[in-house]
Amino acid sequence: VQLQASGGGLVQPGGSLRLSCAASGRTFSDYAMGWFRQAPGKEREFVSAIDGSGGTTYYADSVKGRFTISRDNVKNTMYLQMNSLKPEDTAVYYCAVDLDYGSGWSIYGMDYWGKGTQVTVSS
Repeated sequence: VQLQASGGGLVQPGGSLRLSCAASGRTFSDYAMGWFRQAPGKEREFVSAIDGSGGTTYYADSVKGRFTISRDNVKNTMYLQMNSLKPEDTAVYYCAVDLDYGSGWSIYGMDYWGKGTQVTVSS
């Protein structure tokens, strides 16, 4: 599976961004996908995930109520709508694939990773 993340940028606190992750290489709806992020000097952490059908979603407590994950199984693309952004959301955001739903959203269990997209929240 090949993944391409996009949509990052510089935004002021309280602003919004929408990240996209385009996938190719396997039947898109067969696998779960997730977003992770890594801030400078910190470990990569789970942000959000979604099952293959798009019917079940998961969020880290730090983003619950502010971020919304979704996917379009026709366009083979996953999205992360980020609202009410805070400076602590600044990080490189990565999308990843879990082929067999066995990762538990651990970075060590994800099967494929895209290159990240930088999100900077600053005034």
